Amino acid sequence: MIPAPLRAVIFDKDGLLLDTETVVRTAMFKACAELGYIMEDGLHLSLIGHGRDGNDAILRAHYGADFPLADYRERCRIHFEEICRDEVPEKPGARELLVYLKGKRIPVAVATATGRARSEDNLRRTGFAGFVDVLVTRDDVQFSKPHPEPFLTAAERLGVLPSECLALEDSHQGVRAAHAAGMATIMVPDMLKATPEIEALCAGVLDDLHAVRALIEEALLSRSQTQHAPPPPLAFRAVWSRR
Repeated sequence: MIPAPLRAVIFDKDGLLLDTETVVRTAMFKACAELGYIMEDGLHLSLIGHGRDGNDAILRAHYGADFPLADYRERCRIHFEEICRDEVPEKPGARELLVYLKGKRIPVAVATATGRARSEDNLRRTGFAGFVDVLVTRDDVQFSKPHPEPFLTAAERLGVLPSECLALEDSHQGVRAAHAAGMATIMVPDMLKATPEIEALCAGVLDDLHAVRALIEEALLSRSQTQHAPPPPLAFRAVWSRR
C-alpha cells in the first residue's frame, strides 16, 4: 500500500488538507441564488474535483450557454473569502501528518485544481506553507484533474519517480488523476464516498489523515526493523552419496 521506498507524499488541498469543500458549497449556493439560479446537491457533487474548465462546461450544460460564469466565479470568491476571513479550516490530522513527514524528511507536494493566489494564501494562513516543498496549481499545468499532469508535474519538480510517491485525495477525479500518474493512491473521502470503481484504483480508503499517518508510520517502522534484523541462520543441506 505504501510505496517502497517512499520518496514523497503528494496531497490534494481542498477537502483533503483543508476543510474547505463545505465552504465552497455554501459559496456556490449563495452565488447561484443571487444570480437567479438554483444550485442543486447533485449538480454540486458533480463539480467536485474538476478544474475550472471542467466546472464551466458542467455549469453551462446544466444552466445554458448564457450562464454568467465570470459573475458567478466572482461572487463565489467573495463569499468564500467572507466565510474564511477569520480562519481557513483544516482537516483532522492534516497538521500532525505534515509534522510527521517533515520529521522523517519526506518531501511534500500539493497538487490542486485551485489557482495559485488562493492556494498560497490558504496554505500561508493555516501555517501549512512551511511544510510544502512543491505547490502545483491549475496555473502550472495545461490539463487539470482527472488528467495526471498535476501529479506528474509535482513528482518531476520534487525529483522523484511517480512510483515512489504516495498520493492522497478526497475526490473521484483526483483519484483517477493520481492513479493515471502511476502513484499509489489513498482516498480520504470528504463529500464524495468511494465507489467500487474508485476503490479499485486506490491502494486504500481511510477515514482521516490520522489513519494515513498511522499507516505510513507502521510501514516505515516495519521496513526499518527488516533492514536491521539479523541475517537468518544458514540452512543445512543434506548431501546424499550414491553407492
